[in-house]
Amino acid sequence: MSLNPLKYVMGWLDERYRLEDLREFARSKSVPMHHTIWYYLGGITLFLFLIQVVTGILLLMYYRPTEAAAYESVQYIISEVPFGWLVRSIHSWSASFLIATAIIHMFSVFFKKTYRKPREFTWITGLVMLGLFMFFGFTGYLLPWNQLSFFATKVGTELVGILPVVGDTFMRMIRGGEHVTGGTLTRMFGFHVAILPALTTILVTIHLLMVQRQGMSEPLTGRPRRAMPFFPNFVLRDIMVWVIVLGLLGTLSLYFPWELGLKADPFGPAPQGIEPEWYFLFMFQVLRVMPAEFLSIDGRVLVFMGFGLLGVAWTLVPWLDRGAARGRPSRVINWAGLVLLVVVIILTIWAKFYHH
Repeated sequence: MSLNPLKYVMGWLDERYRLEDLREFARSKSVPMHHTIWYYLGGITLFLFLIQVVTGILLLMYYRPTEAAAYESVQYIISEVPFGWLVRSIHSWSASFLIATAIIHMFSVFFKKTYRKPREFTWITGLVMLGLFMFFGFTGYLLPWNQLSFFATKVGTELVGILPVVGDTFMRMIRGGEHVTGGTLTRMFGFHVAILPALTTILVTIHLLMVQRQGMSEPLTGRPRRAMPFFPNFVLRDIMVWVIVLGLLGTLSLYFPWELGLKADPFGPAPQGIEPEWYFLFMFQVLRVMPAEFLSIDGRVLVFMGFGLLGVAWTLVPWLDRGAARGRPSRVINWAGLVLLVVVIILTIWAKFYHH
């Protein structure tokens, strides 16, 4: 009698880990039939995070986080390592895509009122993850140790230093001293490859467990619930979207490879047009047009305080919009979110084409 090896292995695992429970869960899980492209954004964000992990590990095999060797190691990856240029470009493009999809996902959750009871803490974990993704971008920006990233990091950390009371301490903590040096590079590397991945992995796990436990939210329409099986129907659609995203990343990396630029020279002139990554541009533009002083208070301090209060209000939206759980979301909050989205888009475009 011939024995099927796969069947034997699955039986062996099932006997010890009760895989039948997982199969039953997959068979019974369903998603609402009303799902649209917005429902795939969470899966796309997860997929892009996994791409970041895989490509980051590959780059880590050759990257050296020292002032003397960082730039040269990236140069070696691009020019000598087989497909190194492609891996680096995919890593860079997927980082921007990751933050873009996370932001779009956040606003789709807001306008669909998916944050309503009992999903308040799912909303909060999503916001914290977005903050971590943006910090990933900030810490990774310096790692190639080129001229633009060096001076952009110098400007960015100086802005942190103007925070009242804690600003100088935070600036020293990020820089690893008074100035941006090789010690800053090593510190950013530690954040980028150890601390942030650990925190993000924990949060992603918690977020996914919450979503699995509570399921996809129902629309505020009052229509009868129609569902489709999660596996294989929804999973196959998710995978097809992932394949499209991967194809787009590959195409962009092939035709628009990520540039390296010149090696950082702390004593050289700052390049023209220094600006942060696109997802910080709206804040950067507010700082640029804000007067140096307003009512005898440092204008930059007021900007940071304003963004801080806005962040707190945005985090508390599930509790501020009490009517959402009863199917009567607040129009004021809805319009406030729409105004915020429009203002952020306008400020980002303005910053991109701003001229002194």
